[in-house]
Amino acid sequence: MLEDLKLHYGSVFEEELLEQINKVGIIKEVISGTTLMGIGQYITSMPLLIDGAIKILREDEEGDELLLYFLEKGDTCAMTMSCCAGNKKSEIKAITELDSILVMIPIEKMDEWIGKYKSWRTFVLDSYHHRLMELLETVDNIAFKKMDKRLLKYLKDKVAITGSQKIKSTHQEIAYELHTSRVVVSRLLKKLEQQGIIELHRNSLNLL
Repeated sequence: MLEDLKLHYGSVFEEELLEQINKVGIIKEVISGTTLMGIGQYITSMPLLIDGAIKILREDEEGDELLLYFLEKGDTCAMTMSCCAGNKKSEIKAITELDSILVMIPIEKMDEWIGKYKSWRTFVLDSYHHRLMELLETVDNIAFKKMDKRLLKYLKDKVAITGSQKIKSTHQEIAYELHTSRVVVSRLLKKLEQQGIIELHRNSLNLL
């Protein structure tokens, strides 16, 4: 595990901290589509993403979901850290977008490392900042962009995360994550296909 940590976090954390993470961290390998965290759960450890991608979603009272942002290699989730620090229940859902490898850090190490390692403190603060910017972008998209623009951005984000032009999602799954109806998504996808932006297939599409 130490070599993987050095590969992804070697330029971020000092050698001593990497060794501490290697000592107390627990490797967790999960397949795509796995729910890592649900609404209302208590969090006992903080994840560092070694490989893969995770989508973070918000859920309303009716159970409908809205995609907030994606986590990529080298990331962690600021909302998870916040829940850990305050011993609060999770207000988000985390689901693996790709097969993923995580290092789970016990929550009691968070405060200890913030006081002991400057690089850890910087990493935590930077993570809060990046996730806040992504949340603001999501709010801006909902408030100011029409659904066709939101849909195209969503598709481009998916391609960037997976590294593939092929998006293996049904119209209903896309509708859930954009918090809209399947009918609206299907109509807009057909429009994008007519414009030569995408190519539709059964349960998948290609961004051209």
